[in-house]
Amino acid sequence: MDKTNISKQEETDDEDVSGNKLVKGIESIFVEITLLTRFTLQFFRNLFTPPYELNELLKQCYIVGYKSLPLVGVTGFIMGLVLTIQSRPTLETFGAESWLPAMVAVSIIREIGPVITALICAGKVGSGIGAELASMRVTEQIDAMEVSGINPFKYIVVTRIVATTFMLPVLVIFSDVIGLTGSFLAVNIQGDVSFSLFFSQIFAKLDFMDVIPPLIKTFFFGFAIGLIGCFKGYNSDKGTEGVGASANSAVVISSLLIFIIDMMAVQITSLFS
Repeated sequence: MDKTNISKQEETDDEDVSGNKLVKGIESIFVEITLLTRFTLQFFRNLFTPPYELNELLKQCYIVGYKSLPLVGVTGFIMGLVLTIQSRPTLETFGAESWLPAMVAVSIIREIGPVITALICAGKVGSGIGAELASMRVTEQIDAMEVSGINPFKYIVVTRIVATTFMLPVLVIFSDVIGLTGSFLAVNIQGDVSFSLFFSQIFAKLDFMDVIPPLIKTFFFGFAIGLIGCFKGYNSDKGTEGVGASANSAVVISSLLIFIIDMMAVQITSLFS
């Protein structure tokens, strides 16, 4: 009887521990959402108040945009090449091979290009911002800026979020163009289509809803990447261990937000189509 009572007590204790962990996990999620909301509101308050750090903003645009071009270009080229090669056999089965350029263009411009490019930037730019700001917090550079009379939030956070917000659409356009170029080369692997004919078929099938809404949502993708990266890095408080944790969580959360924003954008776009 004593052993039975002991085992029942242990099971009860295990259930209490698991229940406490669940409650703490839910509480931490709500705390994180609250802190992120306050961080976002602080960003908008500092965004429209002078002084404006234009030099730092241009520097961050260069880092986020120009230095990401090679990775984005290679990814876009492979994306267009592979999508075209994989789609050709299916279209040939139905005798619709002539629709290949238009189908690939709509797929890349409307969905694949913006999402894949945003995920690439979340991994490269988001992790970089998170690690950079976390290391600045660990080495007390942010505290030193506050002591010297500089607003670290405006200088560090606002410039990076604005840079990612406006540079990601540029990167998406660049990726789409390179992706269509890769598609053109893939079409000519097994055929002979002129450059002018290929792109005339593409533009003949594209309309307003194929171009503008996907471009608009990339601004929100960029904002999410910059916001999460800065939030995780700026609020890092675990010493050197927090640098890696901030970079990792910045990538994971921003990637999740990209899919959530994309899902919402698709639903909103479908209401007007």
